Amino acid sequence: MAATLDAVLAAVRRSLAEAGVEDAGREARLLVAGLLGLTPTELLTRGASPVADAERAKVEAAVTRRLAGEPVFRILGRRDFRGLTLKLSPGTLEPRPDTECLVDAMGPQVDAIIARQGHCRILDLGTGTGAIILSLLDEHPLASGVGVDKSADALATARDNAAGHGLAARFDARESDWFSSVDGIFDVIVSNPPYIVSSVVDELERDVRDHDPRLALDGGADGLDAYRAIASESRRYLSQDGIVGLEIGYDQDGPVTALFEASGFRLTQRARDLGGRDRVLVFQPRG
Repeated sequence: MAATLDAVLAAVRRSLAEAGVEDAGREARLLVAGLLGLTPTELLTRGASPVADAERAKVEAAVTRRLAGEPVFRILGRRDFRGLTLKLSPGTLEPRPDTECLVDAMGPQVDAIIARQGHCRILDLGTGTGAIILSLLDEHPLASGVGVDKSADALATARDNAAGHGLAARFDARESDWFSSVDGIFDVIVSNPPYIVSSVVDELERDVRDHDPRLALDGGADGLDAYRAIASESRRYLSQDGIVGLEIGYDQDGPVTALFEASGFRLTQRARDLGGRDRVLVFQPRG
């Protein structure tokens, strides 16, 4: 007799809890619903429904992967970000809720630019899945932009994500080491660059250390390499009233601000993440 959905869900929750997985109930629901193509409501209302042996085997294989340290969303191959379901791949950082703070901060800025000139052109440095720029394009139909990344795998994933949400016509993905292959002028430059100190990367939680690409994590000896590159070159690619919005590490407000001030920028806004830590800085060229 086939196991019921309730029984499968309970077994997954129990396996994760016994292995010490934090919030085992939530992760069990995410895995089972994601693998079986169920909505949260269906997960609750179809508990007595039988689960086919093949589907149950798929769930058990996923649990094995989770217990080996692979994150839930890596197993599912996708993650939701501001209402967009984004594909993940080995070359992409898994987008996380804190990064939504950057999109929140840039939204009113993009609105103001569009109100002033009828359109807004955005450059996303280190685009990964495209989470930041695709969210901005989705929420601002008169915006368009370019996402650059050093990883060909990440760029292919970003293109797929753009196409999947009807944004391909307003999005260009380009292989570039920061500004090396960038041309043109932009109204907004955004980035969630690598900012972890090199010596700390190997000490991160294994979900991050073993499954997010090191290229998207390692910010150099002091964690500031990417910010130096962005600060030193951004002005050449910004419109007269352009802005730069950045995600930062919780302790990098002062150092990143100093780098940009030394490159002729002024800080116009800072924002905190869901945990109350400094997470976003917005700069505009002086003068």
